[in-house]
Amino acid sequence: MRIYTEADRVSTGNRGMDDVIDMLRMGDNVVWQVDAVSDYRRVVAQYLKQAKADGREIHYMRFGAHEPVIQETEGVQVHRIHAELGFEHFAMKVHHIIKEIGVDAFYIFDCLTDLVKYWYSDLMIGNFFRVTCPYLYELNTVAYFALIRDSHTEHTISRIRDTTQVLLDLYNVGGNYYLHPLKVWQRKSDTMFLPHLISGETAKTITSSSETAALFSHFSLDRNRTDYWDVVFQEASMKLSGSVEEQNTAKELLLRLLIGEDNPIVGLCREYLSLRDLLDIKSRELGTGRIGGKAVGMFLARKILEKDTEYNFSRLLEVHDSFYMGADVFYTYIVHNDCWRLRTLQKSKEGYYEYAKPLQEKMREGSFPEYLVEKFKAMLEHFGQSPIIVRSSSLQEDNFGNAFAGKYDSVFCVNQGTLEERYEAFEKAVKQVYASTMNEDALNYRMNRGLWDKDEQMALLIQRVSGDYYGKYFFPHVAGVGNSSNLYVWDPSIDMDAGMIRLVFGLGTRAVDRIEGDYPRIVCLDDPGRPPLISYGDERKFSQHYVDLLDTGTNEWTHRDVDEILAMDIKTNKNLFSSLDFDTMRWLQDMGRKTRNLYILNFNRLLKYTDFPDNMRRILKRLSTVYDYPVDVEFAANFDKEGNYKINLLQCRPLQTRGLGKTVEIPEITKETECFFATHGNFMGGNVRIPIQYVIFVKAKAYLALPEQERYTVARVIGKLNQILKEHHVLLAGPGRWGTSTTSLGVPVHFTEICHMSAICEVAYQEGGLMPELSYGSHFFQDLVESGVFYSAIFEKDKDVIFNESYVLEKENCIADFVETSYAGVIHVAKTEGLELYSDTVSQRLVCMKRQATE
Repeated sequence: MRIYTEADRVSTGNRGMDDVIDMLRMGDNVVWQVDAVSDYRRVVAQYLKQAKADGREIHYMRFGAHEPVIQETEGVQVHRIHAELGFEHFAMKVHHIIKEIGVDAFYIFDCLTDLVKYWYSDLMIGNFFRVTCPYLYELNTVAYFALIRDSHTEHTISRIRDTTQVLLDLYNVGGNYYLHPLKVWQRKSDTMFLPHLISGETAKTITSSSETAALFSHFSLDRNRTDYWDVVFQEASMKLSGSVEEQNTAKELLLRLLIGEDNPIVGLCREYLSLRDLLDIKSRELGTGRIGGKAVGMFLARKILEKDTEYNFSRLLEVHDSFYMGADVFYTYIVHNDCWRLRTLQKSKEGYYEYAKPLQEKMREGSFPEYLVEKFKAMLEHFGQSPIIVRSSSLQEDNFGNAFAGKYDSVFCVNQGTLEERYEAFEKAVKQVYASTMNEDALNYRMNRGLWDKDEQMALLIQRVSGDYYGKYFFPHVAGVGNSSNLYVWDPSIDMDAGMIRLVFGLGTRAVDRIEGDYPRIVCLDDPGRPPLISYGDERKFSQHYVDLLDTGTNEWTHRDVDEILAMDIKTNKNLFSSLDFDTMRWLQDMGRKTRNLYILNFNRLLKYTDFPDNMRRILKRLSTVYDYPVDVEFAANFDKEGNYKINLLQCRPLQTRGLGKTVEIPEITKETECFFATHGNFMGGNVRIPIQYVIFVKAKAYLALPEQERYTVARVIGKLNQILKEHHVLLAGPGRWGTSTTSLGVPVHFTEICHMSAICEVAYQEGGLMPELSYGSHFFQDLVESGVFYSAIFEKDKDVIFNESYVLEKENCIADFVETSYAGVIHVAKTEGLELYSDTVSQRLVCMKRQATE
């Protein structure tokens, strides 16, 4: 309990009110419930006059749409704050002002009820008060706030009551003012909480039951006040029967509340979403606020296809019954779990990385308010024991310019057990996604793209997992990623505008991630039967070996061997997806070993004899046409015994790409000694001619000779070079895969450690088993194209391939000019004046050679 002295006692400016509540105290937050702002202005005038007479430092927080509560601002510092910029901007701005002012200040805030005109949510007003009031108390200030009576939910008033030190009702009855204290912290008297008639500087306590009843009979007690958010949507639903103009006005408001401010995606939503569509979103929203980029992309893409008049896409699409957790819930969680102070520290330039980890840890350990828990459980009852996935859907995610591919978590919930057990797993999943906003990759992505200080609320998309039960396992037959533009081609005849898909059997996690030793099927949709780019006899090696699925027995996401799964009844023709591996089975029999049926997942029959690839091409074409931009989708599909199928469109976003660029003339190689490498195909990044000022080359043998831990150190050194040389054109070349998590397969850099490179090259080193992976369509690919990093793979032993590492290694290793390291024998940094990288997508030629003297 705080101990007050006589010096802590502060006057309201009215002796009668002072007598009723035994004065104010330094540290008090004072909330007035009034019928009109004019009544609040009356008590503010008395408080202000007294504060000036006492020589107080006075600050007025001006943000409301109403007339100013202070008419005469002499001796008052006015801070104009833009509430229309959103909760986080507003709350952070107030926090920084208060911090700058320091202790013992006196504050007057505009009426908090006006905030609903900007935020449309009672919930966020309660959140603002919860984060601001304790800080003012710590700084030993006195602050006045106001609420318009009967304008807020009981829950919001309760949160404010629990947080503030003083809560007062002020009634204006026919010009007579009555003060009714509801809470006065650490003060009491026999009559304090009775109503009092304030007449001038005196207060008369109303003790008679008849007088008290007569007074309060003038006012209703509305305990079931609906949140303003819900009121807005109720009013919008009434416009469904109104005029077109009324519907459009309501639609514009809901677009702003659920989707966002004007940007290209909002423009598409305006065209393809009806007022009814927006109300349907609201009916499936948990909490309040926008539903985020991923949720918008999924919903919008479905509506674009459903409303197409030239092709019946609706017959192909699996119906969705997704839920959306509003972005305001993210802030509510942070406030409810006392994370806001850490949040403000982390949102500063100097604290951006320092406070991320402690904030992340605290976010993993929180809980939700009970009223939200009940909503979550009702949703889980809707899904029953069907598996669900909790997916990130931040406000900046999946938009034009910022894909955030793979930067935030998505978590499967197998959703088995009792309701309490299922809720526990769901809550854990939500907390994991929230905490992933502080992941290192996400932090670096936002920093590198100038988004570190932007409002990045995390909404969530909660989807029923597409698939069926096969024994105790749950999975879809196929899933994958589709791109409407195929930027990775290995044959001049490939139509890049036909698009491509990256196809797997089972859950699509194997399509979006680079899985060590596993390979999805890359399908060019202009000729789906075109064989993949592999050598004869390597079909099994370069195929998918494991199936990602949900195990209802262990209640977890896991994987199983392809042959184990295909030995089961999968409720359709497994030959659509696989072929028996007769060569391996025959070899095992010749070795005298018993064997079961072995399969290769090649999808040959699916791609050659069904209309599935043609329909995927149609879907991608339609979406990219409407977007007027290449698109990237995630999908799943399920087949019945007759081969009929439904496609579940899980996600759609603009595909970040620079385009092909102008045609580049490839110079002839007259001296192989002046050529670093040359190849046909196996590159992405369009037509380029890039002067290469430095080459960073990792020597395969030296790298593999290192202990595993030191290989990670090599990755960190490359990260330092990436930062130091970011103003130069640098080509990074090394063995196997960049960005792998397994050091025996390549160099385990994070993408942010290679993001400033002009080009990266993955070099095959067969003696050590290090091979590139052409990961078009994966999250790694998204990072490359979004950052404008050119990619190539070099298979030295292939026909017509030149790879001349001596061109680089014979030059001086200047690594010591940039970093202190003991790995100069592993990492060679060469200054390569005159070296240029040329690529041409038509001829599929790629050359990195010294510029000819005549050029």
